[in-house]
Amino acid sequence: MSRPRFVLASASPARLKTLRNAGVEPEVIVSGVDEDNVTAESPGELARALATLKARAVVSTLNDHATVLGCDSVLEIDGVAYGKPGTPEVARERLRNMRGRSGILHTGHCLFDTTSRQEIRELASTTVYFADLTDDEIDAYVETGEPLVVAGAFTVDGLGGPFVTGIEGDYHNVVGISLPLVRRMLAEVGIPWPALWKIPSTFEYDDAEAARYDESRGGPERARAAAEAVHELLPKGGRVLELAVGTGIVAAELVALGNLVHGVDVSPAMLRHARIRLPGHVAAGDANQLPLADRRCDAVVAIWLLHLLEDSDPVLAEVARILRPDGVFITTTEKSEATRYAGGRGSGDQRSQDALTLLVARAAAHGLVLDGATTFTGHNQARGGGTTPLYPLVRFRRSGR
Repeated sequence: MSRPRFVLASASPARLKTLRNAGVEPEVIVSGVDEDNVTAESPGELARALATLKARAVVSTLNDHATVLGCDSVLEIDGVAYGKPGTPEVARERLRNMRGRSGILHTGHCLFDTTSRQEIRELASTTVYFADLTDDEIDAYVETGEPLVVAGAFTVDGLGGPFVTGIEGDYHNVVGISLPLVRRMLAEVGIPWPALWKIPSTFEYDDAEAARYDESRGGPERARAAAEAVHELLPKGGRVLELAVGTGIVAAELVALGNLVHGVDVSPAMLRHARIRLPGHVAAGDANQLPLADRRCDAVVAIWLLHLLEDSDPVLAEVARILRPDGVFITTTEKSEATRYAGGRGSGDQRSQDALTLLVARAAAHGLVLDGATTFTGHNQARGGGTTPLYPLVRFRRSGR
């Protein structure tokens, strides 16, 4: 089951986190819709209208097919719609009006599938009961800044959680996105929910995925650019191990440049391709537990691996273990961020496991010190009308102890 391109047209960290917790890693593109100038006949219709405008605004920027989801939330109390308060004064007044009462949290959802040209607009509504907050609790909550930037001036999944005494309806809808509703909307455009699940950490690619992997990752041109950049940072004449060697497309280019390269991967489908390019030099192996003795390698290379991990620290520990003193570890870094910047978007809400600051700190704990860097061009990887991404490549050197 191949994963479709799924875009979240929202800047909300809570919506992104909710999807991630459900196994979905969306591409985030912020719509830029001016919410303050939109009106509707009712709070629910306002939420649905804003979600629709967000989805359509993002769709208009795309040059290739995607399924885009826009969401917006509005709190209704006594028939009045309340969005983000924006200022401490408004937030304080709103919370005092809400305490001890209930409201209806409306979240509008608009799903636009560019392949089928279908647009589905739905509304999910959940009743929320608020605690009878004291003035001191309200003042303290407002000082945190959290209620200023969320619909209705409260969260159920953050600091405001203790101030919500109960809900009637979908909990996730109060966070800002109704997962059961989105699942049904996706089904209407022919996308089963499991199709959005990100590839599991075991990286078990099937044969069909492995066969089209190279083409989907930029093909020989990008592989050659990556290999040339790695070669620039490699010690000459040493033994090189590539982690997550995949189909061997980069490793083969490194061999063509005069390097002795071995590769490990956990995916049998990928290894079947790698064995053709690197006969006798690839093996099944997990980067968290490498099948090599201590201090056996002069260089370890990881291209587009660390950003996929839940935790990069075990891999860094293994790299340090198998490197000889003065050996080097070369890896891509900030991969997702480079792609975002190339597409004209800002930084992500959550730092990846290949974030440079994180890697420098973790590598140092294992005796690996940053001492070199370069970049390479992500040929054939421009998306949505953006520029071609430029990927950073860094080198860490093993201390002599």
